[in-house]
Amino acid sequence: MTWTTFHRRGEVLRALTSTADARRDGVLPMDVAGVRETFGDELSVIAALHLRWHTRLSGHLEHALMRQPADLDDAVVVAWHATADELPGTRMVLDHYRAEPLDDAMAAVLRTSGAKEHLLLAAMAGRSGADRDATVAAGRALEEQARATYQPAREVSDLQARHRRRGLLARVRSRLVA
Repeated sequence: MTWTTFHRRGEVLRALTSTADARRDGVLPMDVAGVRETFGDELSVIAALHLRWHTRLSGHLEHALMRQPADLDDAVVVAWHATADELPGTRMVLDHYRAEPLDDAMAAVLRTSGAKEHLLLAAMAGRSGADRDATVAAGRALEEQARATYQPAREVSDLQARHRRRGLLARVRSRLVA
């Protein structure tokens, strides 16, 4: 993948995420400019969105565990909530296609990625063990707890949303310039 292709893919993925967040209908936004040329098909888009979700969830997990290491289960639930607040449309798309995959390949990918997410949640809560199925079940229980207690955050202003999306380095640079 060339540098230009890498950046183009990132731009299209950001547009996909923004569109999914704006629509919040659970449908893949395949009408976004450049999606078909960049990703090809729905399965590739689902995989990219799931990777975006997983990456953000991992970051929120680490941050939550630093803040409240005494209650691991609560930290995992808080991290899931933060990720759902940050990527609400993405979560809806993933949930929709997990329930109604377009084909067997998509069902298999979402099943596998869901199990890996459950392994991550269980491991971060200190519930992983030698039995993979038990670990996945523990992670699934944590996700169910997060879903049951989730209350979507209120809308934030455009300025706050832009600030939240900017990386740490960009925020530091803006402070240094000011």
